[in-house]
Amino acid sequence: MKKVQIMIIHGGMTFKSRKDYLHFLKTRKISIEEKIRWRDEYLKKKLGQKFQIITPDMPSPDNAKYIDWKIHFERHFPLLRNNIILIGISLGGIFLAKYLSENKFPKKILSTFLIAPPFDDTLPNEDLAGGFKLKSNLSLLERNSPHLTLLFSKNDDVVPVSHAKKYRRKLKSANIITFNHIKGHFKITEFPEIIELIKREVHKE
Repeated sequence: MKKVQIMIIHGGMTFKSRKDYLHFLKTRKISIEEKIRWRDEYLKKKLGQKFQIITPDMPSPDNAKYIDWKIHFERHFPLLRNNIILIGISLGGIFLAKYLSENKFPKKILSTFLIAPPFDDTLPNEDLAGGFKLKSNLSLLERNSPHLTLLFSKNDDVVPVSHAKKYRRKLKSANIITFNHIKGHFKITEFPEIIELIKREVHKE
């Protein structure tokens, strides 16, 4: 029996101009410490035996463009199977929301999880540009993925929890979860809640 596929679209940044992007490069905090993220070794350790985890490197994540991501995303379609689980993190979340609200996905989606997806360009410290703007009608998103879950944190300093309410107005059947205990923008080393949600979706089948 083939493993259930989980495809994870990571986050990124967008800029309204090259000048803004260059300013970011010149001023951002630099670290040589290893980044330990829940979506890497932790996820493989918890789910790798029963799931095939697919983590494409999306193009130019520090200065992302939606059309570039769309092309790269679609290149993976011949390798995907039915009953796939999609996870989008931050910019990856709004990418999946936009793509699945504008295009019919070629495989059956078991479940989609959008983690801290921005809804629009009202972020406190970042721009949402690069073609990632959502259209007003998101109904195809729910038709593509009837099991749709959005996860937010009340302590998120990048994507305010107010964006959850904006998605709620557009998505009538989505499950929207807001965490009180997760610090910041889901930059955590372990994420047991997503593990439980994924296992629950698989056991429903």
